[in-house]
Amino acid sequence: MSQPITLVSWNVNGIRALEKKGFSAWLQSSGADIVMLQETKCHPEQLSAALRQPAGFQSEWCWAEKKGYSGVATFSRLPAATARGLGQPHFDSEGRVLISTFPQFTLFNIYFPSGSSGMARVAFKLEFYRHVLAVLRGYLDAGRPLIVAGDVNTAYAEIDLARPRENRMTSGFLAEERAALGEFFAAGLVDAFRHARPSEAKYSWWSQVTNARERNIGWRLDYFLISRDLLPYLVDADIHPSVLGSDHCPVSLTLALPAR
Repeated sequence: MSQPITLVSWNVNGIRALEKKGFSAWLQSSGADIVMLQETKCHPEQLSAALRQPAGFQSEWCWAEKKGYSGVATFSRLPAATARGLGQPHFDSEGRVLISTFPQFTLFNIYFPSGSSGMARVAFKLEFYRHVLAVLRGYLDAGRPLIVAGDVNTAYAEIDLARPRENRMTSGFLAEERAALGEFFAAGLVDAFRHARPSEAKYSWWSQVTNARERNIGWRLDYFLISRDLLPYLVDADIHPSVLGSDHCPVSLTLALPAR
């Protein structure tokens, strides 16, 4: 007997704005067991009670010291023990990580930094990648099944963005950023979407400046990475561009785990 579980990750680019566009109705109808949000841009006290604690879900929030910036949230229909942050104040002050421990796996909900504001921020992003990977290695070395979900802010391969040649010098597709993401794969994590759909070109983010979404000139920046011990249970991983409300769209992962 297997126990199917569906996880969804979505950079919402401001959950308070998305609430006005029907987020709560989407959440309840999504069919997801676990929903992870990035770039929530809020402190919990700024939210409605219905959003802060959605019906039927355990909710956990992690927020940046700076209001209106960064932030992640995890909603789960399954009970979990959740911790905030990585134990590094200069990362944790930006509210980028929630770690939820379930009986069959540990789930990292991460909003990786963007490097688009300049090379100093690229350096910060690469440092963040290295530190996260060091933390994940501890779980992998202990044989703990892992799921890492979120906006990694990097398109790994040419198939992962519409215009790779024009963006080779753009943060999000820099060689050093792609190499840093590649270290996660070398450590034993698998890009679930690319594993399930090796030749499918599909994007999860579009610039709002150039009507890029209408023309599907996008980037795949949102990922599910899973440890190899979960591969036998992978049913599907997909991207859902028809879901509107943010400059990103949701991505999903479905597993059929052994019943406990």
